[in-house]
Amino acid sequence: MAKLILGIDIGTTATKGILLDPDAGIVAESEAPATLHTIHPGWAEEDPEEWWQNVATITRACLHAAGAENGDVAAVGASGMVPTLILLDPAGKVVRPSIQQNDARPHQEIAAFRTQVPETEALEKTGSAITQQSIGPKLLWLRQHEPEAMAQAAHLMGSYDFVAYRLTGNRSSERNWALESGLFDLRRQTWDEGILTLATIDPRLLGTVRWASEVVGDVSREAARHTGLRAGTPVVAGSADHIASAFSAGLKAPGDLLVKLGGAGDILYSLDDPVVDSRLFLDYHVIPGKFILNGCMAASGSIIKWFRQQCASGSEYATLDDLASVVAPGSEGLVLLPYFLGEKTPIHDPLARGVLFGLSLTHTLGHMYRAILEGIAYGFRHHLAVLADRGLVATRARVTNGGARSRLWKQVTADVLGLPLEEIAQHPGSSLGAAFVAGKGVGLFRAWEEIDRFIRITHVVEPDRQTAQHYAELFAIYRGLYGSLQGHFQALHRVTGDTS
Repeated sequence: MAKLILGIDIGTTATKGILLDPDAGIVAESEAPATLHTIHPGWAEEDPEEWWQNVATITRACLHAAGAENGDVAAVGASGMVPTLILLDPAGKVVRPSIQQNDARPHQEIAAFRTQVPETEALEKTGSAITQQSIGPKLLWLRQHEPEAMAQAAHLMGSYDFVAYRLTGNRSSERNWALESGLFDLRRQTWDEGILTLATIDPRLLGTVRWASEVVGDVSREAARHTGLRAGTPVVAGSADHIASAFSAGLKAPGDLLVKLGGAGDILYSLDDPVVDSRLFLDYHVIPGKFILNGCMAASGSIIKWFRQQCASGSEYATLDDLASVVAPGSEGLVLLPYFLGEKTPIHDPLARGVLFGLSLTHTLGHMYRAILEGIAYGFRHHLAVLADRGLVATRARVTNGGARSRLWKQVTADVLGLPLEEIAQHPGSSLGAAFVAGKGVGLFRAWEEIDRFIRITHVVEPDRQTAQHYAELFAIYRGLYGSLQGHFQALHRVTGDTS
């Protein structure tokens, strides 16, 4: 009997996959690089066809590594960035590159949307404010700037919905893509006709809304030839990457917190009941009846990657860590605003830009690198302040993703947040959550709590209280900088004549 489960994650910098054995744990892993294209300031695009080719590459690599046959896979689940915007023509061909969730181009359309849908109404209906993440303004931008693309569009979907579609030939919209798109009515559990009309969206472009663990179809013969999977293998709707990652990190109880040190920074808080706040996104948990408050920064690890490539001659990350480790906390007066792609939560400002404040001729590469780590951590702390405004306190905090391999980044984050951070051993992130959701969908797992079998805490990063106090003072400067510069960001946009 087939019992292996394939979990796929469509990430910003890589497509990852694992094979999960419900008894033995992860038996194979593979990944293939993905490319983020930023051809204009604030733009963020990727190629879904690259993802689809990566799916084939990593699936075959996982099967080979595990010594498995295609018939050994019992189910497939995918997770991915949300809410990406992908347009397909009637034949299922990609019309144009995906517009990523952190793309900030439709600022004029966002403003227009806000005049048509009052913020309180948008929050009440969709659970989130109208922001650079919302799908409606991006579609209006496409109608204005790329009408030929919209004329070809027959299907609209997100990243992991695209993978499920290519695997099965069936269209679906997983519930969190629907909710985070800003097109879905949280209370009525259906697409909102008024917002669809405002966004000039034909509802026929959208798939049927599904829960994460619902089976949406079986692997087609064409997809089987592409991936090496057995035709007829069940495929579930899948999950938003940050939600799958939060679940696979053990967030289940109210007050559980996860800090994701990835390409984009996520901070996630588990709830039993929905809390609507314009500064945060609201998501469904993969466990029905629970919710996740989601803070998502447009850029975090991607800033580090940019700095390494453009300013540090491609130095190893470990080398940069060593340089920054000898710099005192606070980087001798350097403060970074990490708004290199505009910013999503909690300020929702697509015109915001990155700032390195306080430079002098005494500062070195190590100072700047440490300031980047600290600035990203200040962004996470800003989210904790929002939670505190709502009376929400973290009772347990964990840290995952690629940045968790850096001892310095973890320590800086723990010190800035003033929280102990539990590190999970060899955590594969969203792909594990996607695999478990698929296994739950086909009955290989009986209870959601079984995820704990695959989680092992290896280390707790304790904050240094004296350093935390110093960072609290610098955080106040961080908060003040944006307020002082907000008008200048807008003026800069007008002066540069950027029409993106």
